[in-house]
Amino acid sequence: MSTIYILWLRQIKRYLRSKSRMIGSLGQPILFLVALGFGFGPIFKKAGGGNYMQFLAPGIIAQGILFTAVFSGIEMIWDRQFGFLKETLVAPVSRFNIMLGRTLGGATIAMVQGFIIFLLSLIVGFRPTSFSGILFSIIIMFLMALFFTGLGTAIASTLDDFHGFQMIMNFLVMPLFFLSGALFPLNNLPGFIDVISHLNPLTYGVDGLRATLINSSHFGLGMDFLVLTFLSVIILAIGSYLFSKIQV
Repeated sequence: MSTIYILWLRQIKRYLRSKSRMIGSLGQPILFLVALGFGFGPIFKKAGGGNYMQFLAPGIIAQGILFTAVFSGIEMIWDRQFGFLKETLVAPVSRFNIMLGRTLGGATIAMVQGFIIFLLSLIVGFRPTSFSGILFSIIIMFLMALFFTGLGTAIASTLDDFHGFQMIMNFLVMPLFFLSGALFPLNNLPGFIDVISHLNPLTYGVDGLRATLINSSHFGLGMDFLVLTFLSVIILAIGSYLFSKIQV
């Protein structure tokens, strides 16, 4: 347990030291909130959808968590390139503990990032329906962060090249975001898009945030929680296996 805690703390300290990374990662979510929230708000309202900012904000919070979580895997490639990972792997500790500590650290950072975006959304007009809902939303944020950090770690475990990781992540991240219902309702979608959306893990994170923050859900909070928990366990198992195969 001490190994997990040390690696968890190390990930957080590394992130806190990189102030430019902290600020830069907020740029895109703020742009989406302001440009889409105010730009499409009147159109969404005329179409009978209500307040678009209320609908959009949970999706943008999920976006911030997604981007921060999956790209945390690039730190492992960085450590691998410069020999820091080798020093950790040759230590007499379980590789599962090493992987879990790094993943929990990345997930904590992504969750905090999501909560910061939530606070920023309050400034531009988003209003959650209840305080208790905010507490439950933090659980959903953490499960999302845990799954996508585990996904980034699993993919990074099979690569040793920055460019390859970025290409794969860009190929995955944007479709995951745009087909999650973060920007548009999931009702009455074309058949193939509806199927993809139901298979998209981020869809359940976005829906869970809407359920807890604005009391509106497509699948139901219970289903969102179960799916995210199940997927997190699966990706941790896969990530642990791939991490154990890294050659030092």
